[in-house]
Amino acid sequence: MKDLVFETEVNGYNLIHSKQQHHFYRTRTSMKTAIICDWLVTYAGSERVLGELIQCYPDADLFAVVDFLPAEHRGFLQNKPVKTTYIQQFPFAKKLYRSYLPWMPLAIEQLDLSSYDLIISSSHAVAKGVLTGPDQVHISYIHSPMRYAWDLQHQYLKETGLDHGIKGYFAKRFLHKLRIWDQRTANGVDHFVANSHFIAKRIWKTYRREAQVIHPPIDVSQFTPCMQKEDYYIAASRLVPYKKIDLIVEAFAKMPDKKLVVIGDGPEFNKIKSKAAKNIEMLGYQPNEKLVHYLQRAKAFVFAAEEDFGLLPLEAQACGTPVIAYGKGGALETVRGLDQENPTGVFFNQQTISSLQDAVRQFENHQHSILLENCVKNALNFSPNKFREAFKAFTLKQLP
Repeated sequence: MKDLVFETEVNGYNLIHSKQQHHFYRTRTSMKTAIICDWLVTYAGSERVLGELIQCYPDADLFAVVDFLPAEHRGFLQNKPVKTTYIQQFPFAKKLYRSYLPWMPLAIEQLDLSSYDLIISSSHAVAKGVLTGPDQVHISYIHSPMRYAWDLQHQYLKETGLDHGIKGYFAKRFLHKLRIWDQRTANGVDHFVANSHFIAKRIWKTYRREAQVIHPPIDVSQFTPCMQKEDYYIAASRLVPYKKIDLIVEAFAKMPDKKLVVIGDGPEFNKIKSKAAKNIEMLGYQPNEKLVHYLQRAKAFVFAAEEDFGLLPLEAQACGTPVIAYGKGGALETVRGLDQENPTGVFFNQQTISSLQDAVRQFENHQHSILLENCVKNALNFSPNKFREAFKAFTLKQLP
């Protein structure tokens, strides 16, 4: 049988093809894989994707710039040790890791990944900048190119008070250098994967590279539908400026007959609470069970941010709850508007109070056409199994 491998055809079988399959299998089983992310400090959207990447490649070694993830959130890492950069040892790095961004490009380049065949980076900052060789395959899952360094630089500088003065000058100079580094390191990536078509466009604009789109997964088992809807709307998010929770609160403050529940905490909490009227309930941070409870029973989930993808609109739909969303960014890929078959929500076109109020009225006039089962069915298209199948299939195509 050993000699038959060298025959071109035996009993109708192409044994050259079989030999190729054997070679591929041998390569695959001996393949050494590394997964690298930016930083591990909390469990949010990018960490969920990281967990699925670990599910795809359970034998992979794991790297990060820093790792300060609390013990209660480490389950998705499957007890893997995390190899970190020297920034882990910097003074007060646990709280000030973002302040060390100027050192991160150099730090990420010091990770020695030369012994790995496959490198998978999960990147929204510097992870894609790891150094790789010509015999290695580097696949980078991009949550977004660094927004604060590229198209949202002016907004970022304004929000942080760095759009003027001597500090602003040095911030702008640093971001200029960061853009040069970021664009150069795109050459070290063999294949880009984007979390949405919106981000694929941003990757093309930033790096002039095509990207395969594989949407992030949601854990549909945690977000189950509820038939008993109550008379309130819900918004949930970390309370930071670009999430536009203040816009939602101001819009509902001018609609006193409509109740709004806001879940989430962050630096904007007190500012937003000062704008809340009697019909608005600010609950602050809530554990996941409470969030699910409120999502399940709400009339609709209100989403005003221009997100790269946005998991919460899908989690709301998995609960059978329609979505009122700003019609730009990732929401266009996760919510089906009234002009589509089997709609799951309503869009508003401008991030203004009047535009959002019009969308709420439009929703109430058409909510009979947005069915619970269609919301759930749409959310199921973004299950973890589908993500793993799509990512593994894409990766296998890129291997030698």
